[in-house]
Amino acid sequence: MNNSGAFTKLRPLSLLRQLSNCSDSTCLQALSNSVSWSIYLEQGKITYATHSVEPFDRLERHLRRLSHQIPLLTSEVRVQLRLMFEPDSHGQLIEHNSNSISGPPEYQAISWLVSQQHLHSPQAAMLVQELVKEVIESFLLIKKGTYKLTEPLNRMPKNCRLDVEKVLECCQMGLQNWQAFVPQISSPYQRPYLLINSKLEEKDLPNLQPYLTNWMKGFSLRHLAVILNQDEIQLADNLYPYIVNGAIILHEPDPPFDRLPKIFEQRYLPPATPTLLSKSITDLVHSKEKLSITLNSYAVISEENIVPVQRLSQISAPPKANFQEPTISNNINPASQRVTAATVTAEKIHKIVSVDDSRTILKEISYFLENESFSVVTINDPIKAALSIIRHKPDLILLDLNMVGIDGYELCRIIRNNSIFKRTPIIFVTGNKGIVDQVKARLVGASGYLTKPFTRTELLKMVFMHLT
Repeated sequence: MNNSGAFTKLRPLSLLRQLSNCSDSTCLQALSNSVSWSIYLEQGKITYATHSVEPFDRLERHLRRLSHQIPLLTSEVRVQLRLMFEPDSHGQLIEHNSNSISGPPEYQAISWLVSQQHLHSPQAAMLVQELVKEVIESFLLIKKGTYKLTEPLNRMPKNCRLDVEKVLECCQMGLQNWQAFVPQISSPYQRPYLLINSKLEEKDLPNLQPYLTNWMKGFSLRHLAVILNQDEIQLADNLYPYIVNGAIILHEPDPPFDRLPKIFEQRYLPPATPTLLSKSITDLVHSKEKLSITLNSYAVISEENIVPVQRLSQISAPPKANFQEPTISNNINPASQRVTAATVTAEKIHKIVSVDDSRTILKEISYFLENESFSVVTINDPIKAALSIIRHKPDLILLDLNMVGIDGYELCRIIRNNSIFKRTPIIFVTGNKGIVDQVKARLVGASGYLTKPFTRTELLKMVFMHLT
């Protein structure tokens, strides 16, 4: 087999099937639309798969799902995991000694969870399988790109070995379920917004949960499913009628998720085995230890959650309106109006305090968050910030690092010394990108680190990590 290749039409399905017949260990690396995929195989079995679009966001989502069944996966552990293993803007790990374990950073993080006994080996195998399934689904949608085969990393621990054919069948079924919503839904990263429409009153939306409508303010379908602890396909099925009748509109995915391939009909996807999704994870993970029923309930999608394709295909949809969201920049234009100004004004569900001696930054943060159903309190006098924070008792604190009068490190220490805020997330917002600054931030009790200039997506990611 050739070690590399360029193609105008990629056939990822046949490529993976060819590799499944090889006895050697290899890493398949593909590049398309500035997104890179890495699929690790050992003797024809998949040991891991990842792509370059927000791998730690992907890990965070799946860990949050597992946390409902594994109490040891607390939010504090998940935050610590990202601080230790997620590369900074220079691609460097903040704390972890990468000489001990090799592989992608998020895979190293999974191995660390096992070594610290936050996960047992079968649980880690289940987690890897779910991550692999999501990555392979997107890989199967690639049409154009380049690929190469490289030598795998010897020091990369193996949590499981997945049968290629069974993974492909499972992914094909998942894609077929998503394709039932085409063209209304073309990506799980599209962001639903509930609209005020004179023709649609509250009585027309009887089945939408109030909690869901509160969060329908910038989070993608995939992220909403995690917040609600609901199956993605079931959530899409619940929202689909409202998308069709115009009560809900879908914005395109935020960068960098917009670079992932869209879900359209793929003629090269053969029919999948209908009963595959009801099989146990032990059919995919080669492990001597059986997984419990509780773990299996997370690993597979039950048959009652499979979208009835024929029913949805019979629904006629109105012509789609061309809704576009302005590009987010570092400078706020007060006269600019977002599409979300027409959305339902839901009750504020979280209070966020932002401390910065720059009024421009405070306006920017308010602009990003208040349109997303958060109550934002801005403080531009750092000397008075501690008393104001005690008075407002926020759910999350955004703290500038370099301020006149008192720096963010000292203010963070003062806040943490108050028992009320022992567990309140404190996020440093700063232009400092050095590893030393990030380590120092951890030492004074910071929960996260947001580097200026930042985007609305990056800010919402912090909210997703700490508040949802």
